[in-house]
Amino acid sequence: MARDTQTQLRNKMIYSVFVRNYSEAGNFAGVTADLQRIKNLGTDILWLLPINPIGEVNRKGVLGSPYAIKDYRGINPEYGTLADFKALTNKAHELGMKVMLDIVYNHTSPDSVLATEHPEWFYHDADGQLMNKVGDWSDVKDLDYGHHELWQYQIDTLLYWSQFVDGYRCDVAPLVPLDFWLEARQQVNAKHPGTLWLAESAGSGFIQELRSQGYTGLSDSELYQAFDMTYDYDVFGDFKDYWQGRSTVDRYVDLLQRQDATFPGNYLKMRFLENHDNARMMSLMHSEAEAVNNLTWIFMQRGIPLIYDGQEFLATHQPSLFDRDTMIHDRHGDVTSLIQKLVVIKQQTIMRAADYQVTVVEDGIIKVTYRADGQALTAWIPLKGQVATVTTQLGDSSYQNMLNDAVVTVKDNKITVNGQPIIVKYVTDTALTSIADQSN
Repeated sequence: MARDTQTQLRNKMIYSVFVRNYSEAGNFAGVTADLQRIKNLGTDILWLLPINPIGEVNRKGVLGSPYAIKDYRGINPEYGTLADFKALTNKAHELGMKVMLDIVYNHTSPDSVLATEHPEWFYHDADGQLMNKVGDWSDVKDLDYGHHELWQYQIDTLLYWSQFVDGYRCDVAPLVPLDFWLEARQQVNAKHPGTLWLAESAGSGFIQELRSQGYTGLSDSELYQAFDMTYDYDVFGDFKDYWQGRSTVDRYVDLLQRQDATFPGNYLKMRFLENHDNARMMSLMHSEAEAVNNLTWIFMQRGIPLIYDGQEFLATHQPSLFDRDTMIHDRHGDVTSLIQKLVVIKQQTIMRAADYQVTVVEDGIIKVTYRADGQALTAWIPLKGQVATVTTQLGDSSYQNMLNDAVVTVKDNKITVNGQPIIVKYVTDTALTSIADQSN
């Protein structure tokens, strides 16, 4: 982790918005009009996918990908004006949310301002043509950070946007040199202390492929020198493998434990079930009940949870990045109240405790425990709705399930998990007094 990363971020929640597809209007005003609802959900950090003009050359779809940027310092006119963008960020700040802007520093569209004015700042093929490192990204060309003059242009761009926003989600961050990210953080945070930095890190296969071709491919451990948060892609594939019957939950949990032992003590993973690059969680989950259990799981993990627009309504359609594909009608339920309850639990100080344990207990149920200052918080999460009687170290008594206020009875050091998560908080002295017995 960056040395000054604050573990208080473990008490926050991120909500992700693609302006084009967020509302019928498809513009900044459409998001601004709904900011109170986004805040009421429990959002601390609003992440906006790129808002810049999109290139026309090699454009995918009718409107193009927001990640094929034409001008880093411009506003996509389809979304509105700079004044409209400022109105959105100002309203978000008034509501107590921070705004994180998506930046795309590995590549631009082929007809970008930089490709036109500084073609020497790009990779070139044997014929001298601009090129990219990843073949199916046919709508972009890659910047070459071996040209140091590029660095300050990119940093000055960040300093410009920092007038309006509080942080950056950095697209394919492993493809950009670490020294650039370190310099960018140093300059930006010097003028805007507390700026948030989220790296879209990558799984091991992608990193190995980049390195085998002689390109930069930063690991999570490298990225943590400059970033506050990284993606969970180092284990997300194993989570999906479990759901698709290709692996066990024990293997997945073992990898999570290795994360906690491998990364610095103040590390932050962004935990998610879906995002704009991946299928909706309902493609893995088979019911709303399973969605409830797995949303509970990402909130109970050490890290910062992400909710992608529409997830709170159990959306099933993965929207296009290249055309209008409004998500507002894709609603198959409503787990808003669940997310709000999970946010309240996540906000507890104990959720950033140094003592954090994840294990697998009876019938594949995941047990998560945080301990600090004489208290503990434990969750039993049946990801697939398992029903089992599990052994605990709680004293025989009655406890309150923080998720739904139901009474949890412990008898003979056992409780029954009836297919739904149980979360209890208790003191950890030798008497193991239940919360119900505490005077405060």
